[in-house]
Amino acid sequence: MAEDSSKTQRAPGWTADGTGHVWRPYAQMKTANPPLPVVRTRGSRIVLADGRELVDGIASWWTACHGYNHPHIRQAVERQLAEMPHVMLGGLLHEPAVTLARRLAAMLPGDLDHVFFSDSGSVSVEVALKMALQFWINRGVKGRSQFVAFKGGYHGDTTGAMAVSDSEDGMHALFAGLLPRHHLVDLPDSDERLAALDGLLAQRGGDIAGIIVEPLVQGAGGMKFHDPAVLKRLRALADKYDVLLIFDEIFTGFGRTGTMFACEQANVVPDIITLSKALTGGTVGLAATVATKKVFDAFWSDDSAKALMHGPSYMANALACAAANASLDLFKREPRLRQVGTIAAQLEQGLAPCRQMPGVKDVRVMGAIGVVEMESVANLNALRARFVDESVFIRPFGNVVYLTPAFTIAADELDTLTSAIVKIVRTL
Repeated sequence: MAEDSSKTQRAPGWTADGTGHVWRPYAQMKTANPPLPVVRTRGSRIVLADGRELVDGIASWWTACHGYNHPHIRQAVERQLAEMPHVMLGGLLHEPAVTLARRLAAMLPGDLDHVFFSDSGSVSVEVALKMALQFWINRGVKGRSQFVAFKGGYHGDTTGAMAVSDSEDGMHALFAGLLPRHHLVDLPDSDERLAALDGLLAQRGGDIAGIIVEPLVQGAGGMKFHDPAVLKRLRALADKYDVLLIFDEIFTGFGRTGTMFACEQANVVPDIITLSKALTGGTVGLAATVATKKVFDAFWSDDSAKALMHGPSYMANALACAAANASLDLFKREPRLRQVGTIAAQLEQGLAPCRQMPGVKDVRVMGAIGVVEMESVANLNALRARFVDESVFIRPFGNVVYLTPAFTIAADELDTLTSAIVKIVRTL
């Protein structure tokens, strides 16, 4: 305890000395609120250097699905650290990676059996795009270099991922001159939009390598929901026009929408799926791009030129794989999906008062995702600061106030979060 107190006392010093050197994410450094100095985490709590505790409403960008510092994950990482923190995967292999790949293959639907590891969600999307492009090249099909992506979608901040994201919100608009152009269309959530996508594929299918979509929820693009029927339509169109279907489940995977994977709600199997975020329970960065036998077989050859030429230095990092295996243990032995259902019911009840408030455009809940969409937000920095004043960490973006808490959050903590939103939205 004395060590923790000492760290707390030193925190203002390290904050003042080091803040100017850390370039923070998604922030105009000149005008953004000062970052909150954190000294420890536990469960659904963030402890600040000045002793305040915040109830975390977004689980560190929805990664910490089991809460912070879960002892089972921590102990698994400690054991792995003592044995082997990392070894390159080029020419070598280790048991945590083999075990994790086998377990993911067993969990995923259909024959999504071939797991390519990387170190972040954005890179897993890059790998998926490269897989899809090279799939056609390896099969001797020329000209398939385009993708169909969807308005409101977001797939990451690396170049390929940006190119299949919707840049209309301005996040990636500055890079339009750098990015390859793909087909950005409306989700086929109506007969009219389905017909339009069908027409595009009929006309340009020979140029298209694949379709990429966030199943059920477009996350960072606005927390927009769509019906499972949309995924069925995309699978049917991909089959009709012989293009690959990629599901980006970086946000939706591992229980967030109420099923282990969002695609289960549509009973649809993509050709490629990307996973990250909650994969390690919010402990260490890790991602996976998982392909079906059909995709993998296009790379299985005596010709070395047909190999997938990608390999991050920390690919299948042993510490990360140990954390992921421990996280999967928790999904197996603890009632995570039941907890998600309980959270969904409490979010519905807790956020319901916002529906009648001026300036609120929509209130929606799916699994452990609660969203209050405003007509507009005048000052995001001020809004974020007001939530901190209510002892909660909620980080709205655009016109969206959202909750993606840990699945282990206590009922009174979740009530604190929803009550803070209701209180503050009422005054906007």
